[in-house]
Amino acid sequence: MAATWRATQKANRRAALMRAAAQLFAERGYAAVSTVELGEAVGMSGPALYNYFPSKEALLGELLVDVSTRLLAGCLEITGDDRSHEESLDELIAFHVEFATTEPDIILLQDRELSSLPAEANRKVRRLQREYLREWEQVLVALHPEFSPTEVQTRLLATIGLLNSTPHSARAGGAQAAAVLTAMARAALTAPVAATV
Repeated sequence: MAATWRATQKANRRAALMRAAAQLFAERGYAAVSTVELGEAVGMSGPALYNYFPSKEALLGELLVDVSTRLLAGCLEITGDDRSHEESLDELIAFHVEFATTEPDIILLQDRELSSLPAEANRKVRRLQREYLREWEQVLVALHPEFSPTEVQTRLLATIGLLNSTPHSARAGGAQAAAVLTAMARAALTAPVAATV
């Protein structure tokens, strides 16, 4: 029982450390935050950080690998269910909008600090991101087989870029921002394009 309690406490402290790190890294930049400041943010000494992560770099890696893993897992849950392609696309949009509007610090980290990761962690994050986009692509292609591969990629990358811009545009927008983003994402993915002369 005591061992279970200690393990739970350690897991809770680790999660708190990750949340604090995400906020501090997003606000000030990874390089500007010291291990002492990370420790103080959760009420422990700087060196105590090493009881949870081997280094500050490993903490950053864990944050970015974790979010990419969670996004892919949520995406696979949606695409693996028995839904129509239309429903799957709506669910994917809602899923990413919720992520984008509730975890802006993580989005800023992905944008600014991916290059700070060690090569192996960087490759893992990029692989997970590619798999995430591939799931969206399969749904969009099934729904709109008339779209060319180039058009599909353009629409997908523009949509994810739009949603991931929320730390700069929708921090305080709440439900209204989510509704606007959902409508814009749907339009970006599916709206017909006027024929060129």
